[in-house]
Amino acid sequence: MIYINSDKDKILELNKEQLRSLQLKSLEILIYFKKFCEEHDLTFYFCGGCCIGALRHKGFIPWDDDIDVFMPRDDYEKLFKIWNKYADTSKYSCNRTCEDNFMGNIMTTICDNETTVIRPWQKGKDGKKGVMIDVLPLDGCAPSGIKRKLQMIWSMIFSLYCSRMVPVNHGRLVSLICKILLGIVPSERLKNKIWKYSEKQMSKYSIKNSKYVTELCSGPKYMKNEYPREIFDDVIYKEFEGLMMPLPIGYDKYLRMAFGNYIELPPPEKRIPHHDILYMDLENGNRSI
Repeated sequence: MIYINSDKDKILELNKEQLRSLQLKSLEILIYFKKFCEEHDLTFYFCGGCCIGALRHKGFIPWDDDIDVFMPRDDYEKLFKIWNKYADTSKYSCNRTCEDNFMGNIMTTICDNETTVIRPWQKGKDGKKGVMIDVLPLDGCAPSGIKRKLQMIWSMIFSLYCSRMVPVNHGRLVSLICKILLGIVPSERLKNKIWKYSEKQMSKYSIKNSKYVTELCSGPKYMKNEYPREIFDDVIYKEFEGLMMPLPIGYDKYLRMAFGNYIELPPPEKRIPHHDILYMDLENGNRSI
């Protein structure tokens, strides 16, 4: 199952069979990840497309191409600390940008090491390039308007210097400012110090002491959302691909705040995968182009 265009810079257009193969490989990772979390008392919840898929389709949204989950910050940090000690690291790796491992990603990923999936932003970069699920941290919201604005600013600084990528689809002015900010800090070591400090500042508000919860690694649109904490006070299990998977107890309020009327299908032209892929091999790892 190797899928690649003759033009190595051209985006793959996966057919239904290929997309389903990618979904099922992602599901394998999810099953292992869920077992690991249960064994080590870690909480996670479906979010985004998988949360909608569980409720609307009892499985993947037919055109969805990945799995995203939320994890409270304390569990998120614990996950990365214990993975290499207890997990099957020959098969699955827990990856997060750090000083000696630049991923180009601002969240944690759980990657199937025996597969290869290369996205445009990964081409020519180090780090794992397989089928993966994204683990997004949840943080407490800063308690006041000024502190909340500062929290979002720290989050944007973190995202910029951690990914080293200029954001797209946010206007020319934002792109220009980001290019300037990256350009005036040529040292990789200093970039690392900036994003590490920014991450500490943005995540210093604990969920248990906050009235609202926010997602700071999902881009400018979603970091503005302030979800009532009780949405994530517990989990509720719903069917997903014949398995029972955890959703936040207040899933309806979360989804309506984030996506509006999530039960209604989008128009046909938007029923497409949303992540570009240059190369996919679901049987071999460590491939490159």
